[in-house]
Amino acid sequence: MPNCKSPPFEITLKVRDSCLCLHLQRAARAVARQFDEALRPLDLTNGQFSLLMSLNRSEPPSIGSVSALLAMDRTTLTANLKPLERRGLVQTAIDPADRRSRRLTLTAAGSALLAAAVPVWEETHAATEHLLSGADPERLRTDLRALSGPRAVALCP
Repeated sequence: MPNCKSPPFEITLKVRDSCLCLHLQRAARAVARQFDEALRPLDLTNGQFSLLMSLNRSEPPSIGSVSALLAMDRTTLTANLKPLERRGLVQTAIDPADRRSRRLTLTAAGSALLAAAVPVWEETHAATEHLLSGADPERLRTDLRALSGPRAVALCP
């Protein structure tokens, strides 16, 4: 086995203090915990809320468009859909225009749950923005969209 030498501790401190990936992950986990806690009485996670919200459209979206919007691979999206389908909140149907494709629809129960969750989201979102003390939330959203790159998509069919 080759003699491997660890990087100097100063590099560890530099990464800890300046790594965008680390800071984004930490912030994402902290914010996700806040939303999970707020949505818990509705038996929803923040990820499930986002997934249900991504289906709230005039036309049922394809699995591909939802996976692109949520920056989630299709396999992960399918796994995340299963508990929502078992709860009767989402339906998956064959696309009549392309039988190889699937379309996703909120059920009446899914729409009702989403409607109940919106005020919880609004309150939690406002509290989260308030934590940014002096920062510009719109600028942060713009910067985060820039980091998500070409995979960033508009909410459309």
